[in-house]
Amino acid sequence: MRIMLDTNILVSMIFFPSDITRKFREIVCLNHNIIICDYVIKELYIVTERKFSNKKVVLDKFFEDFPFELVYTLDKYKSNSIPYVRDKDDILVLSTAIMEKVDYLITGDLDLRVVETERPKIMTMRDFLNRYDKH
Repeated sequence: MRIMLDTNILVSMIFFPSDITRKFREIVCLNHNIIICDYVIKELYIVTERKFSNKKVVLDKFFEDFPFELVYTLDKYKSNSIPYVRDKDDILVLSTAIMEKVDYLITGDLDLRVVETERPKIMTMRDFLNRYDKH
């Protein structure tokens, strides 16, 4: 499966590792194709600079070791082909996930989680683990 990660998921995985984030990383890295769009990476670096400026080296190390496919965020999209999302920045992530034929968009963002789409399925890290963790 193709799984796109949103910024808040990466922040949790990088700066707040836990049993859940480690299990999630293990499952997605071993069994799925991880997709990250350039917009999310840019946003992640901005968040890191603002909130974790002394941990930039951790972020760089994460990307050295984390297997993912980089995709480019759409500048323009047909608004009638994308479900309504309150936050315009989230529209960029969702439209890219749709165009890249992502199966799952993993996010903690409520504005995205309330959007109903056939594909991608939008869920939290915990929801994904509850569905796909066989242990």
